[in-house]
Amino acid sequence: MSGREVLEAYRGRPIYSLIEKGYYRPWDPLRVSHIRGWDIHVKSGSWQVEGVLRMLFHVLDPEVAKDPANLIVYGGTGRAARGWEAFEAIVETLMEMSEDETLVVQSGKPVAVFKTRREAPRVVISNAVLVPKWADWEVFWDLERKGLTMFGQMTAGCWSYIGTQGILQGTYETFAFAAEQHFPEGSLEGRLVLTAGLGEMGGAQPLAVKMNGGVALVVEVDRRMIERRIRHGYLDTWTDSLDKALDMALTAKERREPISIGLLGNAAEVYNEILRQGVIPDVVTDQTPAHDPLSYVPLGLSVEEAEKLRVEDPERYKRMALESMREHVKAMVEFKRRGSVVFEYGNNIRKMAYEAGYRDAFEFPGFVQAYIRPMFEEGRGPFRYSSLTGNPKDIYRLDDEIIATFKDNRRLVRWVEKARQHVKFQGLPARVVWLGYGERARFGKIMNSLIRLGEIGPMWIGRDHLDSGSVASPYRETEGMLDGSDAIGDWPVLNALLNASAGATWVCFHHGGGVGIGYSLHAGFGLVLDGTKESEERAERVLTVDPGLGVVRHADAGYEKSKNIVCEKGIKTPMIKC
Repeated sequence: MSGREVLEAYRGRPIYSLIEKGYYRPWDPLRVSHIRGWDIHVKSGSWQVEGVLRMLFHVLDPEVAKDPANLIVYGGTGRAARGWEAFEAIVETLMEMSEDETLVVQSGKPVAVFKTRREAPRVVISNAVLVPKWADWEVFWDLERKGLTMFGQMTAGCWSYIGTQGILQGTYETFAFAAEQHFPEGSLEGRLVLTAGLGEMGGAQPLAVKMNGGVALVVEVDRRMIERRIRHGYLDTWTDSLDKALDMALTAKERREPISIGLLGNAAEVYNEILRQGVIPDVVTDQTPAHDPLSYVPLGLSVEEAEKLRVEDPERYKRMALESMREHVKAMVEFKRRGSVVFEYGNNIRKMAYEAGYRDAFEFPGFVQAYIRPMFEEGRGPFRYSSLTGNPKDIYRLDDEIIATFKDNRRLVRWVEKARQHVKFQGLPARVVWLGYGERARFGKIMNSLIRLGEIGPMWIGRDHLDSGSVASPYRETEGMLDGSDAIGDWPVLNALLNASAGATWVCFHHGGGVGIGYSLHAGFGLVLDGTKESEERAERVLTVDPGLGVVRHADAGYEKSKNIVCEKGIKTPMIKC
């Protein structure tokens, strides 16, 4: 069918108005563009509903999503909706529903709308949740083939992804903590960081290393991802020659010049070749999509060959991927033994290598246990927001407010200043700042006040699912908990329930994000601020209970810093005595 014929087929449907404005193009593989401006498209006239619609379109914008033609946002196969029919049904439901109804989405498919109340969430979402005995990739893939479920990763299926910036500050902080802990100068200046993976998560690594003053050498098997990172300003240059890459990296290291270099190749092969050449980087990590064996490209295959084999013989593909991960992790362990600082960056590659028969896979730690947990103990984590009207000036105005409000937090101020200089927006203009308990609610109220005064437009607030109290993931966020409660899954369930009770605009609960099916449970939310008194009250409640549960979760596990915050802030905890 021609574009005109397709257009006529949609005439009379609610989504037609979005097609007319060019936000949705059903005849185009890249169908979706983020919605801008002040026009309300939903029948209710409510920004609480319009904001949901805009964030759904935002995460599928080609500048944001990894593979928008297949509804994949990031993280291997993390989708925003189960299929295009389901996507259109979600969109048209949002456009027609009232502001006292709640849309129910089951693994990417809208299944019901119920009359609730204005203060309730407008959408509740559950993605990829399986009964524990059946919670593994094989069962999931079988159910997915039957059209019964969808992998939502973390923020993909929660419509809360803001592009590579979303993980950039966390990556920046991780490398900063590693430098402070391991190097006398407390920075990465004059240090070489070897890593891999330039997808929607790993793509933050080169810029994060550079912002910390270091030299980043990043291996990526897919040339398209390298070119995407350069286009978005996250990577400086690239080559397909290891010798050239090493020469550039070692020269920059000697001159103490920060630079990021992409190297086209397979990490499992390249890491071992670097070892053979006797080059020992200062820091080694990895962010390939190892959490999903069908997304990791095995040794000996091009990207195109991998795509073909993945469909024709997935079992053989999985075996090859696990064998490659074993070699990949063996090299990382050898780097550690030769003096590199080595850590896993949360993609479960150690567990995959262990399953492939490498018994020393856990010789190096995960990044949360090694560097981030002290921040989680105080409820500090990735607080995100975006301008729902698409106005970059809203973000810059809030940058100024962050710097003024939290001027004593030099680490935060330094991040905002660097982000303004280096970060290019993808889709709706957005920012991420790591704020703690008390700080999030305070800043949410400031934002709502600025909206009410007309200084900025309506805003969305959310966060990564990687946060203080929203996830159970024994090989990542909850690895090595003080009391051994790594695998206790109650906390993300409670987080979702609390955020729904507090009045988040939408709430989601997922399985498998970050590290793969069977290895994590996690929750997220979206909150729309429109300047009203009601949205201020929502912000104060949601932005208090959400990080507050993280403080309580760590206090319950025995962390003294968290216990002190519980007592200092007056959080009511029946079992913790102050």
